[in-house]
Amino acid sequence: MNAFILHLKFEFRTGFRHKQLLVLTYLFPLGYYLLMGFVLVEINPLFREDMIPAMIIFSTLAATLLGIPLALTTARENGILRSYKINSVPTISILLITTLTTILQLIVMAAIITISAPVLFGALLPVNWLHFILIFTATTVCYASIGVLIGVVSTNSRTSILWSQLIFITSILLGGLMFPSHILPDVLGKLAKLLPATHAMNAFNSLALGKDVFFSPWGSVIVLLFGSLLAFVLAIYLFRWDQHDPSRHGHPLLSFLTLLPFVASIFLFS
Repeated sequence: MNAFILHLKFEFRTGFRHKQLLVLTYLFPLGYYLLMGFVLVEINPLFREDMIPAMIIFSTLAATLLGIPLALTTARENGILRSYKINSVPTISILLITTLTTILQLIVMAAIITISAPVLFGALLPVNWLHFILIFTATTVCYASIGVLIGVVSTNSRTSILWSQLIFITSILLGGLMFPSHILPDVLGKLAKLLPATHAMNAFNSLALGKDVFFSPWGSVIVLLFGSLLAFVLAIYLFRWDQHDPSRHGHPLLSFLTLLPFVASIFLFS
C-alpha cells in the first residue's frame, strides 16, 4: 500500500511537470473554456445554463481520451511497462494509478471552472451539489476507464490517437455539450446514447441543475457506472507489457463489450 501511495504521489506531481499532459489537462481545456465563455455566451445566452457541466465534460474528454491512451502506449513502446513487470508492479496498480492521477487533476480543473464561470460569464450553478459531485465522479471514472482501455488495446501511439480523436470529436458534436442532444434527428439522437457525454449531460441537467430532460437521469448514471466497470475490467484482462507480450488473454475486439450498457440505453430510454 505504501508503494502504491508513493507511486500515486509521484505520478500526480509529474502531471504538473509533463508538458504534454499539462497542455491536455489544463491549457487546452482552459483555452477552450474561455473561448466558449467569451464567444458562445454572446451568441447563445442560454449556454450559461449548461456551461459548467459542458466545460467540465470537455475537460474530462481532453484529459482522459487524449492524455491517458497516449501516455500508456508511449510507456509500452519505450519499455517502461516492461520495467514495471520486472519490479513486480501489478497490472491493476498501473491502471489504477493512471486513472486516479487523471481524476485528481480533473478535480482541480472542475473547481477552476465551477468557481470562475458564474463570476466571469454568469453561468448557472448547480442546485444539488451532492448530485453534481456524484455525476462528476461517474463521468470522470467512465472516461478515464475508457481512456485506459484504448491505451491497452492500441498497437501504437498513432492508433490510440485515431480512436481517441474519434470518440472525442463525436462526443463534442453529438454529446449535448454545445447544443441539447434532444434536438438531433431521431437516428443521431439514438446514436448519441452510445456516448458517455450524452448520459453525463442528461444527468447533470436533471439531477444537478434541476432542468427537465427527455430520458431517465438515474438511468444515465447507472449506464456510466456499468460502462466504467466494463472498461476497466476489460483493460486489466487485455493488458500487455510490451508489443511482443504473449500473455494477453483475449482479442482487442473484446473491448467493444464496453458499449453494452450504452447500446442497452438506446432501447431502454426512449
